[in-house]
Amino acid sequence: MTAWLVSDLHLPPKPSPLREGFLRWLAAAAQDARQVILLGDIFEAWVGDDLGIETYAEEMAALRRLSAAGIDLRFMVGNRDFLLGDGFCAATGARPLPDPCIVTLGGRPTLLSHGDQWCRDDAGYQRYRRVVHHAGVQRLFLRLPRALRQRIADRLRRQSRAVTATKPVTITDVSPQAIIEAFGHAGVDRIIHGHTHRPAVHHLTVDGRACERQVLPDWTPARMEGLRIAADGQRTPAPA
Repeated sequence: MTAWLVSDLHLPPKPSPLREGFLRWLAAAAQDARQVILLGDIFEAWVGDDLGIETYAEEMAALRRLSAAGIDLRFMVGNRDFLLGDGFCAATGARPLPDPCIVTLGGRPTLLSHGDQWCRDDAGYQRYRRVVHHAGVQRLFLRLPRALRQRIADRLRRQSRAVTATKPVTITDVSPQAIIEAFGHAGVDRIIHGHTHRPAVHHLTVDGRACERQVLPDWTPARMEGLRIAADGQRTPAPA
């Protein structure tokens, strides 16, 4: 079946060309895809289903239309929207995917991930990731008032941008060793992920096997596209 994949839109809470583009992208997917996979960081921040569903009401409705039409709608959380929960699933009909996981796309088993867990050289980020993905920390955060959650998220984003600007490019990319290990553990020959904002197709050899790693594009007003994988395996851009 034809699948459409997308990641790293970072949709802001206020109206924007990116949000308009995502609605167009979903409408186009509805006419072509049998499966739609959101690979994380669709939203700039998600501080709880109670606030996010209201803020992104149009996107929720568009996603619900996809699932109601019988399209297999899946999502994986990213480093900005890792608090997507049961409320999001109920509002959209989307089903969560573990990170990473193997999904057959175009007849080819493929390891999917948001990708941030493989940025091992960024030790500071990995410490932060372990904290915010801890179930107890998430429960405590979601008990806070909505306004306070939003202020905390805004502050963390500002700090993240400031810190990332000072880091070498190699640190914020995936670790080559982490990718080799992921291929070896999964036993597949293709990985698709997002997160790094470095769209490309990388070819490598792992244990004598020819493998490839495809990085999905992040969205900007000048580039709003995902990836289309046809039932026969052909890959083409899926523009908004």
